[in-house]
Amino acid sequence: MRKAFLLILSVIVMAATASAQSPSSVVDKVLGAMKASSAISASYVMSSPQGNSRGTLVMSGKKFRLMADDVKCWYNGTTMWSYSTATGEVNITTPTAADLQMTNPYSVAQNFKSAYIVSKGGKGSGTYTLKFTPKKKSNVKHLLVTVSSSTWLINKAEIVQTNASKATITISNYNRNASVNAATFEFDKNQVPAGTEVVDLR
Repeated sequence: MRKAFLLILSVIVMAATASAQSPSSVVDKVLGAMKASSAISASYVMSSPQGNSRGTLVMSGKKFRLMADDVKCWYNGTTMWSYSTATGEVNITTPTAADLQMTNPYSVAQNFKSAYIVSKGGKGSGTYTLKFTPKKKSNVKHLLVTVSSSTWLINKAEIVQTNASKATITISNYNRNASVNAATFEFDKNQVPAGTEVVDLR
């Protein structure tokens, strides 16, 4: 489910440009918009069979910061700090390229075209939907990404697993030019409980 969660987070930062374009060209434009943005931020609320979660995501190039109810993560382009309420500790790692394919929303989004078949998922009142279906066998049946047909910004993303369970994210406060600095992507001890153990796994 962690991988599926990151897949949904990666589509938070996507923005389509025109409904007349093919789904594939929309994805190309989406990735181009992500790359051209100085920094991207968004707030989200996630609902799944495991419960509800809310948080914020900030990205700038390969750097990102995720702040959620049960997990916090900072990546400055070299070092990653990860905190989980489940373990009650902060782990410091130097992720490999393979690790980043699973943890960095931008890296995940870059792989959408190679890993997923994209098609039109339908058009409703004021919305346009893209459907992402995995090319290889997966626990994920498909992803549905809904955008506003007036602003072309994501307002909802839904992941449907092969066991029929669903997770839905509702997105707000999307900003393609968020204000960030180097400290944004560095571990902030004030964001975790006082006395939290920091374990250096590098």
